[in-house]
Amino acid sequence: MTPPGHRAVVIGAGFGGLALAIRLQAAGVATTVLEARDRPGGRAYYWERDGFTFDAGPTVITDPACLEELWTVAGQRMADDVALEPVQPFYRLHWPDGTTFDYTNDDVVLREEIAKLNPADVAGYGRFLDYSAGVFREGYEKLGHVAFLDFASMVKAAPALAKYQAWRSVYSIVSSFVKSEKLREALSFHTLLVGGNPMTTSAIYALIHKLERDGGVWFAKGGTNRLIAGMVALFERIGGQVRLGDAVTRIETLGDRVTAVETESGWRADVDMVAANADIMHVYRDLMKGSGAARRTAAKLERKRYSPSLFLVHFGIKGTWPGIPHHMILFGPRYKGLLDDIYDHGVLSEDFSLYLHHPTVTDPSMAPEGCSTFYALAPVPHMGKFPGDWDTVAPIMEKRILDEIGRRLIPDIHDRIVTKFSYAPPDFASDLNAHLGSAFSLEPVLTQSAYFRVHNRDDAIGNLFFVGAGTHPGAGIPGVVGSAKATAALMLGRG
Repeated sequence: MTPPGHRAVVIGAGFGGLALAIRLQAAGVATTVLEARDRPGGRAYYWERDGFTFDAGPTVITDPACLEELWTVAGQRMADDVALEPVQPFYRLHWPDGTTFDYTNDDVVLREEIAKLNPADVAGYGRFLDYSAGVFREGYEKLGHVAFLDFASMVKAAPALAKYQAWRSVYSIVSSFVKSEKLREALSFHTLLVGGNPMTTSAIYALIHKLERDGGVWFAKGGTNRLIAGMVALFERIGGQVRLGDAVTRIETLGDRVTAVETESGWRADVDMVAANADIMHVYRDLMKGSGAARRTAAKLERKRYSPSLFLVHFGIKGTWPGIPHHMILFGPRYKGLLDDIYDHGVLSEDFSLYLHHPTVTDPSMAPEGCSTFYALAPVPHMGKFPGDWDTVAPIMEKRILDEIGRRLIPDIHDRIVTKFSYAPPDFASDLNAHLGSAFSLEPVLTQSAYFRVHNRDDAIGNLFFVGAGTHPGAGIPGVVGSAKATAALMLGRG
């Protein structure tokens, strides 16, 4: 018999849910993870088609130490389950005029790359690095793994936020240090990887530069899916249970407590604690219809600002491409104007910027011999801003994206394609119950961060917890793994 207070259910087998489940199980809490899809991973799902392996994402792994810690708390070694390989350069940035910039933590190389854009900005970059180190210390090391449950906690953090001008945007801060427009884009685009607009996301997110510089950028051999598989293996080895292909349909409450969870198959469990790694609107609006407190929270959340969605083209092609690095950013002709269209105007523009993922340059096993696996990702407005017919739009956008990659990198790309498919905002909505098809949940602006984000523990329902992109500290692998650490502390009575 499991002692009272020691039975937990985690809804959703994404990075955050699995990280939390590992911490709970390692601490002696009997934990079951419930996942609606046929495979674990959440946004880190994967497909196997025609001999190619396609990761859904996320594919940029930073701060491996936060992942190692999950194995350490369970008394085991990450290397026994997952092989991480460093990626260099971190990204190659490519502009329409042919300019390239290799983004790396090799200081000599990086400063040479900066000098190519503008020699006068080398000194300014040094000052930006000092700034980034400061916000990394205050915003990530001190606050990234601690829950903000009351306004007093926000007041306590206010001096540090004020010192680093958190009300300014990342792009604004970067621009105060460097003058080259291309370098400003190179040092500010990272917020897009967590759903934030560089023009409006708090300058605190400049910490990403220091995070990558210190911890590097990594790739899990076999794909991000192998990292997820390793986390599942660890969790099950220490006694945890994962139920796949069985969506939660109801979270039962009595007064101010969650009492049970029920799934589509009819499986039901009485629980002491529930943590949701599912979409925050889905939890409050769909799974907790019987709770008045949940309905009120859902109404508030509907008025919040949500991050954009994504349009992805996955394609496997004949040939190998050693000259195309693992990660590329293909900037379009516009930066701020394109961001305005995506975040504010809800316009699906003819131009776009792309993140290009090419894992087979690091691990050829992800494609048949002599072939390569790619995906191209374009940020697009979420369905609340652009309620277009994606069945019509997707094929048009897919061709435009492949045409652009052909023009800039692979001239005969259409002749080389063995298999391809796209993934659009409605897929995020249907597969992940993502509100408005958002790819990153709440937009990470200052007024929706820390205390102002969904709390790691519900204010009214004391044994309902949250983990993942929608809660503090936010999206990205380090963010959701950090949220798991904060939430676990609360659930174990240590927060």
